[in-house]
Amino acid sequence: MPITEMLARNARMFPDEVSLVERDPAAGKRREITWRDFDKLANKFANALLARGIKKDDKVALLMTNCLEWLPVYFGILRTGALAVPLNFRYTAEEIRNCVNTAEARMLVHGPEFTERVCKVRDEMAVENLIFVGEDCPAGAESYWEVVRESLDTAPQVEINDQDDAALYFTSGTTGTPKAILHTHGNLVSACITENRHHLQTHEDNFLCIPPLYHTGAKMHWFGSLIVGSKAVLLRGVEPRWILEAVSEERVSIVWLLVPWAQDILDAIEDGEVDVKDYELEQWRLMHIGAQPVPPSLIRRWKKHFPNQLYDTNYGLSESTGPGCVHLGLENIHKVGAIGLPGFNWEAVIVDDKGRPVPKGKVGELILRGPGLMKGYYKNPEATRSVLKDGWLYTGDMAKQDKDGFIYLVDRKKDVVISGGENIYPVEIEEFLRAHQDVKDAAVIGMPDRRLGEIPVAVIELKAGRELTEEEVMEFCLELPRYKRPRMIIFDRVLRNPTGKIEKPKLREMYCSGEVARVV
Repeated sequence: MPITEMLARNARMFPDEVSLVERDPAAGKRREITWRDFDKLANKFANALLARGIKKDDKVALLMTNCLEWLPVYFGILRTGALAVPLNFRYTAEEIRNCVNTAEARMLVHGPEFTERVCKVRDEMAVENLIFVGEDCPAGAESYWEVVRESLDTAPQVEINDQDDAALYFTSGTTGTPKAILHTHGNLVSACITENRHHLQTHEDNFLCIPPLYHTGAKMHWFGSLIVGSKAVLLRGVEPRWILEAVSEERVSIVWLLVPWAQDILDAIEDGEVDVKDYELEQWRLMHIGAQPVPPSLIRRWKKHFPNQLYDTNYGLSESTGPGCVHLGLENIHKVGAIGLPGFNWEAVIVDDKGRPVPKGKVGELILRGPGLMKGYYKNPEATRSVLKDGWLYTGDMAKQDKDGFIYLVDRKKDVVISGGENIYPVEIEEFLRAHQDVKDAAVIGMPDRRLGEIPVAVIELKAGRELTEEEVMEFCLELPRYKRPRMIIFDRVLRNPTGKIEKPKLREMYCSGEVARVV
């Protein structure tokens, strides 16, 4: 069953039930649509695209913040047989241009937040049409609402199978210029099955989606709800009060959080800014986290305030159709700190530089094989060959297994700091620093050093109203082995992308070049 048929089935089985809710607390707005309306909007948009010449295997780029129209637009594109190309809403005008042209998109659908950026590079993009989702449609674009109003709401007669190309997702960009990842319809369906198998969503569940839908993580977690026709809430905003209000008022049962948001909720509770007794939270059965290593200390804090909740963590990449190729498992909270075991239908092995499995306890590169593996990087065979080898995806993540087979991330291969011949894995130091009561977040990067090659430098973001000196941090770090202790402390904001990953290339550019490097 293609993923587009899952939507049609939900419309037949649950036509009058709410499928999606959009909450915008800052604007005081709430909107919702039923499964019937969701399905009809997808059909209308698909027919509108077909009427404008979009055909199977064309590409349609999508640049919008989370809103009620996002998923109907996405499914409308899929129903034409064209490829959906979601774009990062933080892209600059130049990055939008580059990604649209790399994807060879014939059309761009965008929201009002991006009008200025799109107009700036309109003449440099190969797109033939712009469709605008919002009020006050700018010149040179067609209004989404006018487009769908004129279109039929019947399903287009386009044959789609699991082997057909479905979407291009760009890498998150934390390791350089984004590459376009090609996924098939079969990849998307596999994500539905894996996610539902892991988190046991039923038709009665309600999923709170906060991360951006352009990324595989958020959407593929929602896919576990799609497959059973359960409700989801799109929340615009990440303030702790807004999250708790949404869970309470919408009767949410599953929430996927990024580490910073979970930490903000705990800080707000412990600082007295919110009181959990003011909210109806008994139906909230599962909190899970992904997109980055999860400090065990954070989960221990969480369980103090939410002792009855299940917890899980998920590991994945855009190249593996998002999360789930490794996951902790609801029953394995005693292994918190690990990313877990191979996910449903997945294999995972840790290998050395020659691709040979390493013994348990030894650090190596994590490689994966399963039904969600990308077809490749779009029109980039060299990059594809560098990560897809003999049916395995080489993730670039360094990891190790314990005696029970649970996998622990050590760090990104490219982020390892080599100091005086010793490999230093920043994640270990970052988790140690985050355990300090005054530290909100931490990132460790390698700074060039004439004698040692590199030295570890910690960028530390303090909790609001807290103070900490470099000397106090250094004293706290005496518990670490000498070679792992940061040699310099920088108090600043830890830069993260929309999916919660630390943007280490930007931090290295800020602090490890020019005059800063010469200070060492």
